Amino acid sequence: MTRTPRSWGLLALVAATVLTPVSIANAAPPNAPAANYLGDTVPANLGDASPMFVGGQNATVSEFPGIIAGIRAGGTRPEGQTCSGTVVAPRKILIAAHCADAQGEKKFVYGLDDLKDYQGGAGTGFAVNVVSYKKHPKYVNFDQGYDVAVVTVDRDIALKGGAAYPAVATSADAGGAAPGRTGLGFGYGKKDFNDTSKDVTLDKASLPVVNGDSVCQGVGAGFKSATMICAGYSDGRISILPGDSGGPLIFDGKIYGVASWSRSDFKWYSIYGRLDNDMGDWVRTEVGQQPPVGDFGLTVAPGSGSVAAGKTLSAGITTTAGSGGAEDATLSASGLPSGVKAVFQPTSVTTGNSAKVTFDAATTAPNGTYEVSITGTTSTGKTASGKYSLTVTGGGDPQPGDFTLGASPSSVKAAKGKYVSTTISSNGDGQTITLSASGVPSGVKATFQPASVGAGSSSKLTLDVSSTATAGTTGITVTGTDAGGKTATTTVSLTVEGTDPPTGEVTVTASPSSASVRQGLLAQTLVKAAGGTGNLTLTASGVPTGAQMSFNPATIGQNGSSNVWIFTNFSTPPGTYPITIKATSADGKTGTTTFTLTVTR
Repeated sequence: MTRTPRSWGLLALVAATVLTPVSIANAAPPNAPAANYLGDTVPANLGDASPMFVGGQNATVSEFPGIIAGIRAGGTRPEGQTCSGTVVAPRKILIAAHCADAQGEKKFVYGLDDLKDYQGGAGTGFAVNVVSYKKHPKYVNFDQGYDVAVVTVDRDIALKGGAAYPAVATSADAGGAAPGRTGLGFGYGKKDFNDTSKDVTLDKASLPVVNGDSVCQGVGAGFKSATMICAGYSDGRISILPGDSGGPLIFDGKIYGVASWSRSDFKWYSIYGRLDNDMGDWVRTEVGQQPPVGDFGLTVAPGSGSVAAGKTLSAGITTTAGSGGAEDATLSASGLPSGVKAVFQPTSVTTGNSAKVTFDAATTAPNGTYEVSITGTTSTGKTASGKYSLTVTGGGDPQPGDFTLGASPSSVKAAKGKYVSTTISSNGDGQTITLSASGVPSGVKATFQPASVGAGSSSKLTLDVSSTATAGTTGITVTGTDAGGKTATTTVSLTVEGTDPPTGEVTVTASPSSASVRQGLLAQTLVKAAGGTGNLTLTASGVPTGAQMSFNPATIGQNGSSNVWIFTNFSTPPGTYPITIKATSADGKTGTTTFTLTVTR
């Protein structure tokens, strides 16, 4: 299909850093500031450089099924659109590190060509919550390099059309984004300089790589070819814009860059974080080895944590069933240091369901960081593994200038609509430590009293659980940071208690319970079921002509969930269709819910 060229935007967030200029062709004013591409960034006016933000094209998710939109509460763009990212594994999203710094609760929405169709959750699109947002350990600021992060989300994201997850470049691909090559970028960002159109459709554009060492200098902290790719044109005739932060730059189907920053008027080159180096190697480690199509998968979230000797620390384990259906998998751990044991609850799990691992550290456990592998093994010999970086502290007194954190109790429970508290204690020198929490589940608010303490003091952490919070257990990471940038962490395991269905009945829910899509597009919902005994099998009736309905997985455990995809085509008649979704337990008990699908022309 021939497309009309249109303005195209990708990243945005204004930075105030102004550094020593370097004389280059088309560089604008001396000491030109840099800005990232967060969605709320307002381009600066740097004089008479001609804005020529054209050359992009309409795009669809089907063209690059990994693309996903990042949104946040309080964002000024439609639906709070802030960043763009790439789904690179069932629960992993590749994005820019600076996207983590935007204020407001963050989510991601998958599967939409136009983000306005999400309608705050009342429309279409598959939304997931953030479990953890891990920046590259060398990241300081977007214009200083290492602007890459890996986000872990709370549910599996199956790519449209059953596509494979995109590959990410590593040091083995060095030179693949050399000057003279042209990459393809995608993003949901602004399409015009002042965002007058409020357009949050997906766009794409081709950007040639240039020799950044010679022509991309004089802005911000300066271009660094070791960690950055400079692409596009000196006058921004084809450019990415605010809202495109974290979006991919693709060569031969592989992601070599994530959208990072530009000059603060965006009438300049587009700078991407480079991945064909140690940055890509780090991403590969964080994402982990993904199972082949058809095999089951296993992830651990959060992927890291710190435990004091003599204490315990927990993390969640999530499995996904393979194409052969659900199987029982026995859980085990390897790579544990002496004095630490892993306790699984339960010790085996039906693939598609979740479990918990608790690391119990004896007082004799040695200090250090250890890469632990959590493995599930089925009766047929299939295996899947997830990585967990375990740090043991407190085996001896902290060194001068060091400090540790602990939580007592480290595991707490609260019913919906209630709150629970725990004490966060520090140990070490008398420096001031600022406390923060990450991995807090949706519907839960974390408050420290006080927010800063001296080492050797303590703070009360209150977790306020709203009535909308999802039942389950989550590991919340508490981080203490001193004035010199040193950090220490501890983990609090929060269990949100929900209500069980009546005995002997099967309850089924779909969230959302309705959707409206145009012919040829995709509708999504999440189905949960519980009741009876054993696993529950999901089926559906009432699907309209020309549409296909897919459960992922089709068999779930008690209180389990399944991603439901309804693919319409251009022959699906417009109309409203009540689709009955039925869950049948192993002992024959059933329950149903109705998902209302509206198809428009």
